[in-house]
Amino acid sequence: MTFAPQIKIPATYIRGGTSKGVFFRRQDLPEAAQVPGEARDKILLRVIGSPDPYGQQIDGMGGATSSTSKTVILDKSEQPDHDVDYLFGQVAINKAFVDWSGNCGNLTAAVGAFAISNGLVDAARIPDNGICVVRIWQKNIKKTIIAHVPISNGEVQETGNFELDGVTFPAAEVVIEFMDPADGEGSMFPTGNLVDDLEVPGVGTFKATMINAGIPTIFLNAVDIDYTGTELQKDLNSDAAALARFETIRAYGAVKMGLISDISEAVARQHTPKVAFVAPATDYTASSGKEISASDIDVCVRALSMGKLHHAMMGTASVAIATAAAVPGTLVNLAAGGGEREAVTFGHPSGTLRVGAAAEQKANGDWTAKKAVMSRSARVLMEGFVRIPGDSF
Repeated sequence: MTFAPQIKIPATYIRGGTSKGVFFRRQDLPEAAQVPGEARDKILLRVIGSPDPYGQQIDGMGGATSSTSKTVILDKSEQPDHDVDYLFGQVAINKAFVDWSGNCGNLTAAVGAFAISNGLVDAARIPDNGICVVRIWQKNIKKTIIAHVPISNGEVQETGNFELDGVTFPAAEVVIEFMDPADGEGSMFPTGNLVDDLEVPGVGTFKATMINAGIPTIFLNAVDIDYTGTELQKDLNSDAAALARFETIRAYGAVKMGLISDISEAVARQHTPKVAFVAPATDYTASSGKEISASDIDVCVRALSMGKLHHAMMGTASVAIATAAAVPGTLVNLAAGGGEREAVTFGHPSGTLRVGAAAEQKANGDWTAKKAVMSRSARVLMEGFVRIPGDSF
């Protein structure tokens, strides 16, 4: 019996924010994977090590969490006044499925640096020293993102003293602007309401704010689902019944938001929407042992990603949090104390994060978000080639 040899694909393994992913230039992928389709998905699944019934992704680059089962494909932008096209694929761990329905805000922090280092940004736009402004077209959600990448002696500066809760070591700060982060095809609040009664058969009826900004997100009050908003991963992720309830809530919320037509479709859309729960600012101990004081934050937020409580906070969900907090009357805004605000500091399992956002109400009563701004960091962990069996696709 003969077996196909392995093939090598140029790739870079990068930490962006509190996530890690495998980055590719589109032109470096096998020809069959340079376009959307089954071949591309099969290649990315094999690179990451999915589907893995053991849930460990031992035979791939994935880290067996939603934060580390990610892929990115970049190319010179086809959009006017943009530098790079950014396509994100969230790879399921135990299913043969790549979700292309949303963005990864954390890995966005690495997109600008990768684009600069890999010739996707015109040299004339890169200063010898200072900040390079990289104009990113996010292909999944068709939105513009601006990354402010530090440059030292003509190269991306990755080291620095910026600290990000959820990341052990400091690095250089990358400021990211999410332009017009709300869904441009409809209301930022797809149900037309700031707060809805979300009926979930067999589970209950809950007050919910459902917003499409950054990423579609369903916000609940922690107290309504018997939580405090100070939970850590260990408090939820070993509770199979609780996770199943959250998934049911997510499915019915997705229907109410118009993202799917039937709850059965939720299994094929694991990346979006997200489910999060909020509570007024409270003292708690973060997963690192760091003490978080209620006086240091405006609100506590916990969010689930790919069926598990996230160890920190997804970047796109951070946009949703800040945007919802800026709209008086949403559950996030009320938990943060109500009123008007242009920024929010929230507590998450790993610590705190401050995100700025500006929202305004249009003449027809709909709300829109102009911009959300946050700081992240990124660092190349390894570069060279990934290898997969040649018969993987």
